[in-house]
Amino acid sequence: MAKTALVPIADGTEEIEAACLIDTLRRAGVEVTVASVGALQVTASRGMKIVADASIADCTGRVYDCIALPGGMPGAEHLRDSAPLIAMLRQQKDAGRLYAAICASPAVVLHHHGLLEGVKATCYPAMQSQLHPSQVSHDRVVVDGPCVTSQGPATAVEFALKLVELLVDPAKAKDVAGAMLVI
Repeated sequence: MAKTALVPIADGTEEIEAACLIDTLRRAGVEVTVASVGALQVTASRGMKIVADASIADCTGRVYDCIALPGGMPGAEHLRDSAPLIAMLRQQKDAGRLYAAICASPAVVLHHHGLLEGVKATCYPAMQSQLHPSQVSHDRVVVDGPCVTSQGPATAVEFALKLVELLVDPAKAKDVAGAMLVI
């Protein structure tokens, strides 16, 4: 059975991060659902229009192998303010299933809602001061248990490939990376 991932989006989502997550996971055979926390069509941080597969409300009650948040501002704030998404993230963490965030989202969403307690994490460098100093890592991608975090647009492919490695297997991540000319 194929692995599943939820990629929530909102107005102001960083399009590079959203596209890298969606595309890379799909290249690996992961069934990705793109869910908007607002209208189905969102305007990303640089004006790109993205159309979601579903609303976040349509996704509640479903179990995903991974929930991966792109960053971007004010996209991360919109994700932070989505009660259905936060409930799903809490269930994901409590069940020990993968949850991931990049750029602003580790600080703005995960930290804000206590989803980084006891976890090493990274985020967009200008936002690292929002995390507790003992939990900050300056690595590009950080895996701590089921939580995966990354720094921003330049680390988006690396972040997505790490999720493929964890969701599917390292060989698949290497194959996808090769086909994308990453390695």
